[in-house]
Amino acid sequence: MSGMSDVPADEAGARLTVDLGALKRNYQALAAMTAGAECAAVVKADAYGIGIEAAGPALAAAGARTFFVAHLSEARRLRAVLPSAAIYVLNGLFGEALATYADHQLRPVLGSRDDIERFSAFCSQTARRWPAAIHVDTGMNRLGLDLAEAALLAEPGPHALAFEPALLMSHFACADEPGHPLTARQVDRFAQVRGLFPGVPGSLANSAGCTMSAARHDLARPGVALYGARYRADRAPLEPVVRLDAPLVQVREVRAGDTVGYGATWSASRPSRIGIVSVGYADGYLRSAGTTNHQAGAYARVNGVTCRLAGRVSMDLIAIDVTDAGQAAPGDTVTLIGDGIGVDDVAEAAGTIGYEVLTSLGRRYNRRYTGG
Repeated sequence: MSGMSDVPADEAGARLTVDLGALKRNYQALAAMTAGAECAAVVKADAYGIGIEAAGPALAAAGARTFFVAHLSEARRLRAVLPSAAIYVLNGLFGEALATYADHQLRPVLGSRDDIERFSAFCSQTARRWPAAIHVDTGMNRLGLDLAEAALLAEPGPHALAFEPALLMSHFACADEPGHPLTARQVDRFAQVRGLFPGVPGSLANSAGCTMSAARHDLARPGVALYGARYRADRAPLEPVVRLDAPLVQVREVRAGDTVGYGATWSASRPSRIGIVSVGYADGYLRSAGTTNHQAGAYARVNGVTCRLAGRVSMDLIAIDVTDAGQAAPGDTVTLIGDGIGVDDVAEAAGTIGYEVLTSLGRRYNRRYTGG
């Protein structure tokens, strides 16, 4: 598959290239890592920003049969392009849209007594045991039944439930930090809970959990690792999936001591050339990635030269110090992500994580999909 977004190249400030071939290879690497368990794919948040309609079929072509989204709206979009996949909705039941789960063969992840009661009532009303996942909290303290609630639910046996318990799952809080004591506690707690639900497949491993044999169970569900961001502190990311390039729209000369950008937070230490690109925080390039006189910001690549951002990232524009980039001129390509600059590098400069950089990718880019 290859394709473009609805924003024509000559009307966009930048091009976002999504390598679906890399996405598929990342999935296959994770599936090999979790050999013995099925490897699902998490495609919530518009497939971590790259586009759910493109990512879903690519991952299915690579072998994925089970998918996880966060919202019911995402599940409907995914179902439109994957008519036969198993699709779980992580954030549970949405409003009064219970019939939507049945109409589109979607599986809610039930993480509260209220969710379970409402879905059970729906199954009774429709005289069918619709499939769903049961989410048990083992230490995240976010969504999920507590251990006592899970034990009570399991008391009559899983086959006595009004719905079909297709999956029992929990979610790691700290698996990306090797050796964190909470991870071992969660592994133990989940093993205990699984004993209450004989015959129900289990799922605990997220991206980082895919590296842990004790966490794999029956179904692993990697997310951010698929998209080329760092998923564990002691492991290199898999292949990069996104690349962001923008043309220089203007190059200007500034004198030593001149300031650049809002707040005058960066001043030139020498006579400098400043290049401007039409990308900003409205496009998901985070404001906090800018450079001030007191804090080094993110890098860009211009004519093969690594150049530091100059001043704050504004809503629609970024300034870059291109003094050392030869005769950089309007029309030259600036690489903001790619050529060795990863989403994690931008994230580190911005004081955040690669997840936020990916999921913030804007809709004003000209998007090109390759390698499908």
